[in-house]
Amino acid sequence: MGDYVDQLEKVIKQMLSPLKEIPLKLVIESLCNHTIIPYDPSDSRDVSVLKNLVLAAGKAGIKINKNGIQRRRANEVGNDIEQFIKSALSEVGYSCQSPKTINGHQKAMGYPDLEFIDEFGRTNYLECKTYNIQNIGITMRSFYLSPSEDHKITKDAHHFLISLEMIEEKRGEALNQYKCKGWKILSLEKLLVDVKYEFNSDNARLYTKDLILAEGQIV
Repeated sequence: MGDYVDQLEKVIKQMLSPLKEIPLKLVIESLCNHTIIPYDPSDSRDVSVLKNLVLAAGKAGIKINKNGIQRRRANEVGNDIEQFIKSALSEVGYSCQSPKTINGHQKAMGYPDLEFIDEFGRTNYLECKTYNIQNIGITMRSFYLSPSEDHKITKDAHHFLISLEMIEEKRGEALNQYKCKGWKILSLEKLLVDVKYEFNSDNARLYTKDLILAEGQIV
């Protein structure tokens, strides 16, 4: 029995060891059965799409800077930029929406943020991010992809990312004002990702009589 427990502990530890440097392209193919189409600088269609993404990034920054974004902390600003990028994409002529899942649901949460149809009728996926130029080289996690049975990637497509450089322009008592200073456009076919496992449970198993030691009401 002791050897069995030791072997089981060893297996579990191996299972929980993080996997490092996995190409996102392979993850998408495995989870979604679709591929990330690489950006091809020799393809005039891809060049045209990039030009429009450049225009959209600039327009989004200008729109943001008209009134700024009011938030308590810099890491909350990313919650607001998607609407500006979506509006800017529409202005350059792209039909843009939250991607529909394999079950036909339109889901805002999860990767990727947006789906747009380019001038050649092709589907493209787009993630929206923000960054602070002072922290751009740190190793803090900034890109997330959670496996889902009802995932949002339903086609072979380009996977782009627009990231806006945000700066704190004015500090307030309750809210600070942030504006856009620059932008970056990425193609994600060469992005490397890590996998970190976790154990989880749910309320049905958490709040059981076997676990509750005491409870009461506040009156």
